Amino acid sequence: MHRRTLIGTAAAASSVLLPGLRAGTARAQGTWPDRAITLIEGYPPGGVTDITSRAVADPMSRSLGVPVVVENRPGAATSVAATYAARARPDGYTLVMGTTTLAINQTLQPNLTPKDPSRELDAIGMVFRTPFILHVHPGVPATNTAELIAHCKANPGKVLFGSPGTGSVSHLCLEMFRARAGIDIVHVPYRGGAPAALDLRQGRIHVVFQAVQEAATTLADGGTRGLAVTADAPLPGYPALPPVSATLPGFEVFFWQGLFAPAGTPAPILARAAAALRTATEDRALRTRLAEQGVELVSGDAGVLRAALADDTRRWGDVIREGNIRLE
Repeated sequence: MHRRTLIGTAAAASSVLLPGLRAGTARAQGTWPDRAITLIEGYPPGGVTDITSRAVADPMSRSLGVPVVVENRPGAATSVAATYAARARPDGYTLVMGTTTLAINQTLQPNLTPKDPSRELDAIGMVFRTPFILHVHPGVPATNTAELIAHCKANPGKVLFGSPGTGSVSHLCLEMFRARAGIDIVHVPYRGGAPAALDLRQGRIHVVFQAVQEAATTLADGGTRGLAVTADAPLPGYPALPPVSATLPGFEVFFWQGLFAPAGTPAPILARAAAALRTATEDRALRTRLAEQGVELVSGDAGVLRAALADDTRRWGDVIREGNIRLE
């Protein structure tokens, strides 16, 4: 009887202990975070995504009460950073800034990982998006999109469109422009936006779609002439530039950045991270400061980010397949 009593007591203790362990785990999640969070950035220091990541990390740190430390892991069109995050422990201490490249890579570089970011990463929220400015060398006889299309049709195979590189959003934007406008143009890829802007200024190429912050300098000093923007309306800093969609209906292109966590991260952690991100992206001073650099912070929730990833995966997948675009 004594032995059976001890066994029964032990069993009863176990039945109490197991729920207690689960409650302890829940409490551990509830105290998140209790140490520094690593925010993985897929581009080198100094670019617009890195600057934005660091700008957002500061108010997130204040909101969460722990340091949010940006760690740059560039390479393979941001695949290095995304893969590192996807394979990290889903405990909320490793987050990653993903961009439009997550959508592009699935078709352009299907051998890269993560192969399906929508399954391997949990969306937290949108951070920013930026449209492109269609601008030309002053020697190009066009003052608007319609005139540029007419010039390209009158000079098939002679108008040179530059881009920061094959497979970049800027490149795919011009490929979509080529297809929608029905024009014969030549793509000239560069290794980054700066050399493309320099050659545009010097007239070695004729046209470029560039992010606002990249085009700003040459537009300001008259080195290039703006024709249009890829947003659905004129931008506050460029009210005289109409949308490309006024000539080519439905033509809207944005480069975006969003915050993700490894798939399987507990919902309470995702919710708290999203709240901290929202605090950062809605900070009026930060929004004003980044807007001056052509970056529009977006307080979009996880659903907005998931939709952007899905929409761009379809859109750029179609452009890549229809244009038979391949990396050399």
